[in-house]
Amino acid sequence: MKSFQYKFILLFVLLASCLTQLSGADKKQEKHKLSADGPYLLYTADGGFRSISVDTAGLLNDQTYRSVPKGFSFDVYSDKGEKLFPVTLHKTKRPEWKSKQAAKMLVLSDPHANWECFSSILKEWKVVDQDYHWIFGKNQLVVIGDVFDRGKDVLPIYWLLYKLEKEAADAGGQLVFLLGNHEGMVLAGDLRYTKSKYIHLADTLNIPYQELWNRQTELGRWLGTRNTMQLIGDNLFVHAGLSLNFLDKNKSIPEVNKIMSEGLFLSKQERKEAPGDIAFMYATYGPIWYRGMVHSADRYHPLYPEDLPKIFDKYKAKRLFVGHTIFDDITTFYKYRVVAVNVDNKENMEKKRGRGVLVEDDKMYVVFDSGKKELIKEE
Repeated sequence: MKSFQYKFILLFVLLASCLTQLSGADKKQEKHKLSADGPYLLYTADGGFRSISVDTAGLLNDQTYRSVPKGFSFDVYSDKGEKLFPVTLHKTKRPEWKSKQAAKMLVLSDPHANWECFSSILKEWKVVDQDYHWIFGKNQLVVIGDVFDRGKDVLPIYWLLYKLEKEAADAGGQLVFLLGNHEGMVLAGDLRYTKSKYIHLADTLNIPYQELWNRQTELGRWLGTRNTMQLIGDNLFVHAGLSLNFLDKNKSIPEVNKIMSEGLFLSKQERKEAPGDIAFMYATYGPIWYRGMVHSADRYHPLYPEDLPKIFDKYKAKRLFVGHTIFDDITTFYKYRVVAVNVDNKENMEKKRGRGVLVEDDKMYVVFDSGKKELIKEE
């Protein structure tokens, strides 16, 4: 009798273990289920064209064409499966590195694939309408880098910027997107902050994730023509900041933009081995990493107030906008001459803090997606 009881208990334990393993496998499968993404558009060596996307049901669509279909267009969906807007391919080129300042200029930074936060402020300040068409007229939108990583809507934000750039130009306005450190990281294969949905897609395709963004892709080509430094009126824009070490390189803005583009698709090791200043530009004292303009601790190698005029004189600017370093709200330094725009998107939305700067009539305002704006008063 006891032998039967022991066998029954053993059988029960084994059955429970199997059920647990099956349950864990189901959860693992669910965790790695593909979610809405794309499209990624890749050009093949023989002149062909490949479109990769994941639909709202999690099904992979991978199609190859002999050539780019004329007037090729597609719909973009959010990670949650919401249909957002259509995109039609257009020719891309490097924007001019300087331009006149428009009547209104909205400055944002570091959207990090957070679609809700990014799109809400664009709608509220009439940059786009409810269908995401440009309605900002001859005004300017500046986004100071970092769409990659942290969030789940990388493609929707990039495709929106790609689309709006042409719509803005057609309307006499301007959209500026600058390279940030996360563009440099992901395109070099540094995926430490990349969400698992993207890694899983790449694994499913059996290719490195960064290959979906290389020089032979539509968005890769577009990113390859983005600037790192931009001058609008007497406002200078750069993702992180400018160091004295950088100033010692004595590079013009077009030279910096060219060097950054040359190194954008190289691996970290290739950047180190590359000739010229590519390694420097992608390192601590370079324009997409340097934090010494907004941090005073010795480890950041801070820029002292008496050194700031050297930078402004070199680049004919009176004010500098940066992103990269997160603050609780829009923060100014050096008597309002350096403006830090990056705030934590999710926390900011919850706490109703400002998420951008509006420059209008030569005044600066902190702006909220509620429509509220607060004047930044200079002392």
